[in-house]
Amino acid sequence: MTAALFGAVLTGGESLRMGRDKALIEIGGVAMVDRVGAALASVCADVIAVGPARLAGTLRPVKDRNAGEGPLGGLLTALDEARQSGQRCDGVLVVACDLAWLDVSTLGRLIAAIDPDHDVVMARTDRLEPLCAIWDLRAQACLRGWFDHGERAVHRSLGGLAVRSVDVVASALRNVNTPDDLRDE
Repeated sequence: MTAALFGAVLTGGESLRMGRDKALIEIGGVAMVDRVGAALASVCADVIAVGPARLAGTLRPVKDRNAGEGPLGGLLTALDEARQSGQRCDGVLVVACDLAWLDVSTLGRLIAAIDPDHDVVMARTDRLEPLCAIWDLRAQACLRGWFDHGERAVHRSLGGLAVRSVDVVASALRNVNTPDDLRDE
């Protein structure tokens, strides 16, 4: 794992199905944003939380420049931050805060799949997981085009990008959307 990665945890969702802010829900005594942030910190030089500052946990908060405009807006903010950081950046590892069981092994599989012929390396379980992916900075222009034309969902913004998918264990990408998703915890 020698790639120079910039990490971003997206926390800007409305958590409507949960009924409260997902990012701050504790699992094993640790807020989900911090659990995901810790996994990213194990492989990234810098990790930020994109969204409201109150949801950043212990991560450095970065206000979403496209707040209220869906996950694609948060992804664009993460790419902007990486570009402006001045750090060497082989990719931006962007993950949703509700992937509370994300592990280093899964991230290692994504990192091992980075290659210059692809704009994004994305986790795949039974479907692509665009909010568990490593984005090359060159993807930003294409994503911005989709955003400027009204798209807000990341999975519908992949046209024009070279996507490499990596099969991962589904349990590592189990996300938390409703209180029922926490029953076993």
